[in-house]
Amino acid sequence: MKEQITYDIFEKIDIRLGTVLSVKKNEKARKPSLVVEVDFGKEIGVKTSSAQITHFYNEENLVGKQVIGICNFPEKNIAGVKSQFLLLGSIDSQGKVTLVHPSQKAENGLPIA
Repeated sequence: MKEQITYDIFEKIDIRLGTVLSVKKNEKARKPSLVVEVDFGKEIGVKTSSAQITHFYNEENLVGKQVIGICNFPEKNIAGVKSQFLLLGSIDSQGKVTLVHPSQKAENGLPIA
C-alpha cells in the first residue's frame, strides 16, 4: 500500500467522467499506445491522452464509451502527443490495463468522489 494521504490532498485531484470521441494508434510511441480524445463536459472540454491500453481496447470498442480521467495534471508530451489527462484503469501483473468506467451512463464532466 502507498503512503496515506489526507482528504485535503485527495480533494486537489480533479477526477472526471467523460465520453470517448475518437481513438487512433500513436504511431510514434515506443510501446503500443492509443491516442484517445475525451469530452469531459462544458467546464473541462475535450482533452487528449496517449495511453498504453492496446491489450483490450481499440477504436471499435472505445468510441462512445464513458471513462474516468484525472484532468488537472500538467500537459505532457508523449511520443509527439500532447497528453492532457490521465486515463484511469487497473494494471495487472503483465501490464494489461482494464479501464475504470461507470456502471451506467452519466453526464460528461461529473466529478468523481
